[in-house]
Amino acid sequence: MKKIFLLGIMLLGLTGCTSIENNNIDSILNSSINSVVKTTNTNRLGYSYYLPKGIIVKKASDFNEILSDQKYIYYLYVDIVSYNSKILFNYNVNSLAYYSKSLNNNTKIGYIEINNYENDKYLIEIMYNYAKIEVIAYEEDINKVTAFAISILSSITYNNNIIENYLGEDIFQSSEEKYDIFEIIGSDNYLEFTEDEEEFEEVIDPDYIK
Repeated sequence: MKKIFLLGIMLLGLTGCTSIENNNIDSILNSSINSVVKTTNTNRLGYSYYLPKGIIVKKASDFNEILSDQKYIYYLYVDIVSYNSKILFNYNVNSLAYYSKSLNNNTKIGYIEINNYENDKYLIEIMYNYAKIEVIAYEEDINKVTAFAISILSSITYNNNIIENYLGEDIFQSSEEKYDIFEIIGSDNYLEFTEDEEEFEEVIDPDYIK
């Protein structure tokens, strides 16, 4: 019975991976942003989010993080200032991009733009829910990477009280570098973290299979 149970779990996992690979990007995006599931497992200053299995935190400061799935690096930026001010953003679809789309689900807005970076590598930029993820991936992995990124961004939950208290202390007047999540970087000016980011202890998911 135990062997049958474990086999069932493995089959479910494989089915999920196959589903992502066979779906198109539109289906992956719609499934995530329209999900009614609300859960988080990673707490930060003023916000929390769901870190999918297979993703680890490599480095982080208060609002910038470097995540990894052992193959790719994901740069996450969270903009609590824009969230607190409820800044609106209009995205114009880029007909020259590999993929370009405006994202909108009630109060959550954003965009996804995928451009060729070099050879068969692509720069994937997703801005949604007042946060942004950038990652470079091979074309064959675009669906998987997009699914990871949009699931993280969709799950971000903000704590209004903490954010208001934090912003009230004028901490953003400090020398900490700010990042414009609304900026479309494209393939010519890929932004990376600086070396002096505060480092978090790396936590490897025990369920991750290399």
